[in-house]
Amino acid sequence: VQLLFPSLLSGHSMLGAGGGTASPPSSRRIFIIWAISSWFRRGPAPQEQSSAGGTPRAPSRNLFPKDTLMDLYVYISEHEHFTDFNVSSALFWQKRDLVYGDWTSGENADGCYEHYGEVDISQSVQQNGSIYIHVYFTKSGFHPDPRQKNLYRRLATVHTSRMINKYKRRRFQKTKNLLTGETEADPEMIKRAEDYGPVEVISHWHPNLTINMVDDHTPWVKGSVPPPLDQYVKFDAISGDYYPILYFNDYWNLQKDYFPINETLQRLPFRLSFCPLSLWRWQLYAAQSTKSPWNFLGEDLYEQSDEEQDSVKVALLETNPYLLALTIIVSIVHSIFEFLAFKNDIQFWNSRQSLEGLSVRSVFFGVFQSLVVLLYILDNETNFVVQVSVFIGLLIDLWKITKVMDVRLDRENKVAGMFPRITFKDKSTYVESSTKVYDDMAFRYLSWILFPLLGCYAVYSLLYLEHKGWYSWVLSMLYGFLLTFGFITMTPQLFINYKLKSVAH
Repeated sequence: VQLLFPSLLSGHSMLGAGGGTASPPSSRRIFIIWAISSWFRRGPAPQEQSSAGGTPRAPSRNLFPKDTLMDLYVYISEHEHFTDFNVSSALFWQKRDLVYGDWTSGENADGCYEHYGEVDISQSVQQNGSIYIHVYFTKSGFHPDPRQKNLYRRLATVHTSRMINKYKRRRFQKTKNLLTGETEADPEMIKRAEDYGPVEVISHWHPNLTINMVDDHTPWVKGSVPPPLDQYVKFDAISGDYYPILYFNDYWNLQKDYFPINETLQRLPFRLSFCPLSLWRWQLYAAQSTKSPWNFLGEDLYEQSDEEQDSVKVALLETNPYLLALTIIVSIVHSIFEFLAFKNDIQFWNSRQSLEGLSVRSVFFGVFQSLVVLLYILDNETNFVVQVSVFIGLLIDLWKITKVMDVRLDRENKVAGMFPRITFKDKSTYVESSTKVYDDMAFRYLSWILFPLLGCYAVYSLLYLEHKGWYSWVLSMLYGFLLTFGFITMTPQLFINYKLKSVAH
């Protein structure tokens, strides 16, 4: 959907697609992408699988029947594989006699329990080390430590773990005032950029996490669980039955609530919750946590940024449902109209035989405008989808030149004696009519306004804004100028219409 309708990400116009002064994508558009992509990401229906002998495999059962009494053990460790059951400091939370499938107990009578504590961290974690959570559910009376032979049972223990700190890239663009050399950037950030480079990977922490146990007793068949659910349903190799499904739910953890882990922190606040979860809600969460099938392009290139995903969550949490439904409908209609306008633009120029009444200079200015936007978003490392959409727009504008002028290759007068020279010649329908005269006149009058405005904006940008270098200054200055005054370029066509007293062309 993002490839077909890049405008959902790029805002109302291509000029608003880049970084810097451009506006970020609106939450309503990102929510459209989320909703539609969720629909198309539905997994195939389970199919009956056969064993090696050709007989259908018998459906499996949940190893923990409903209303099973359970004990919860939560350990925090710096090791991915946990064995320190005897270290008391590693045990973060222990809760006995939980009931599998109980939706009425707990402080709020919703089956949920909560525990708050602080996690002591070592110097290794302070310096970008990893920290893991290990969760064990055992049937009451058993212990998760395999070394305690009398208290451990493999089929009575379900275990899952994950890294609970998150590594995030922090980018630093070294900018300065090109005239004075001064910058408003934090001196500490400048020093870190000099030490670690423009992109630094930093460990971050979020103080909240929820452990969900899915209340599900579906007779799953091994090998036929639909994706992405198959990532979470674990079957016992011997009995063939499956363990209760444990899911770490951090979907509602907003990125703005993460904070970096550094040497100034000795302990980390941590609020851990346990709640039952229905099958259909788990399917929704699992679908949203699935990586895109286009992930081969690289996470930085295609995947939505964390901020964009937060926009979806904020829209779901804070927007009135009726207003949300209305904006979804309006966004879909807007996208349809935008696609039709794109189609009609190509059809118009492809079938055009006469250029009478059309501003050819505006076509060339459109190429210049698209080129500036493309160079600007490349210089500011914008989303890959936006880069592709702007590049396609530039190709279309270049194609329009072949429709408004006779483009030929001059093989006699070669460039540097090697490459054919490209020559442009006005079409006869443009020269023979009065359109060319009015077009030249319009751009002459327009230059009296545009060039002084461009000069004033260039001086303003040079005096008051910071840039990475002179190349970035030229691009950002032209980009900002086009954002501010680009609408004036519509006036040549209006001038021609006025002079010809007609809009029939």
